[in-house]
Amino acid sequence: MPLIPSWVESANDATAAFPLNNLPLGVFANGDDDPRCGVAIGDLVLDLRAAEEAGLVELPGGPLMDVPFWNEVMEAGPEVWAGLRGQVRALLAEGAARQEEVRPLLHPLAGVNLYLPFLVSEYTDFYAGRNHALNVGTMFRGAENALPPNWQHIPIGYNGRASSVVVSGTEVRRPWGQVKGPNDPVPRFAPSARFDIELEMGAIVGLPSEGPVTVAEADAMIFGYVLLNDWSARDIQAWEYQPLGPFQAKATATTLSPWIVMKAALEPFRVATPPREVPLLPHLAEPGPMLYDIDLEVALKPEGGAETVIARTNYREMSYSAAQQLAHHTTCGCPMNAGDLLGSGTISGATKESRGSLLELSWDGREPIALVGGGRRRFIEDNDSLILRGHAQGDGYRIGFGDCAGKVVPALKDPYGRD
Repeated sequence: MPLIPSWVESANDATAAFPLNNLPLGVFANGDDDPRCGVAIGDLVLDLRAAEEAGLVELPGGPLMDVPFWNEVMEAGPEVWAGLRGQVRALLAEGAARQEEVRPLLHPLAGVNLYLPFLVSEYTDFYAGRNHALNVGTMFRGAENALPPNWQHIPIGYNGRASSVVVSGTEVRRPWGQVKGPNDPVPRFAPSARFDIELEMGAIVGLPSEGPVTVAEADAMIFGYVLLNDWSARDIQAWEYQPLGPFQAKATATTLSPWIVMKAALEPFRVATPPREVPLLPHLAEPGPMLYDIDLEVALKPEGGAETVIARTNYREMSYSAAQQLAHHTTCGCPMNAGDLLGSGTISGATKESRGSLLELSWDGREPIALVGGGRRRFIEDNDSLILRGHAQGDGYRIGFGDCAGKVVPALKDPYGRD
């Protein structure tokens, strides 16, 4: 599919993140206005709450966009999702009849504040990238025992904290925790010295379920995708994770990009998961291509310094798709809710420059990363900003997600004195 022309000229740039082909959904506020639902187009955002109030957009069971989150639209189902995209596309397409009514509802993206675009019901994060699992396993268990025995059969995951999910631009405070190094006789309580990121995609569940669903049914339940940064305190994680896995190491924050790219916008970019050494049981097998060809990168910017792109990879590297993860999540009868968030797991490629975490890029701190302008990093230092970016490349257009960024600020001097 080629670029769909819009009367919003900035949306027709081949390098623009938000062409008419995309129409990602967010929540924004212009000045002192209340946050409201909007859709990004070029370098502007269309106020959809106002468009619905004016009768420019009409959805069954509406109004659905009179609240500052997208959960009500999600719960309305796929026919409403498609209807919304179709109506907004008609309003913004080249030659649209109602341009003069729409124009006053457009606001420059550069001048608005962006908010978390949906209410996160629950959050599950996975460990579903083979290259990441091999790298981490090799570091700590040796190459011969790198993959856990169950890894080839199921998407391994853990339940995270929905309460710690934040939108891009939110500062992340370095956490305190209990750590025990190899030379420490006993554990100690200290700020994390090995704070890290994980480059991930997040899938947003739009439809609830009450029992097991197939992979195809799970795919139909997914509303859209965001970029996701799973902040990880590696030293806290190393001490706590046996036998039940990550806990406090992953509870500091999870940062999301501010725009939900609806699944419909990604349809032209579907790809199959990579070939497997071990066939999956039938209930987890792909009925068709379930991953997406999305180019991803990680940048690190010290305070006052230049930005360095430290990794480039692609979502197609994952061994399990979001649909397979969601289907597996339901096998025991676990109900899923509209607004549930599934983290893909770290997206790493096969080469050093395509690794999706500093743990891998610096090989557990043994091979520091060189930064533009001088300096090196093993792990994140105070006042570093980490930025995740991604886009799917089409014929003369891109489907972008917007930056997923966070700045790490120093740990509290006294966590219990709140200093």
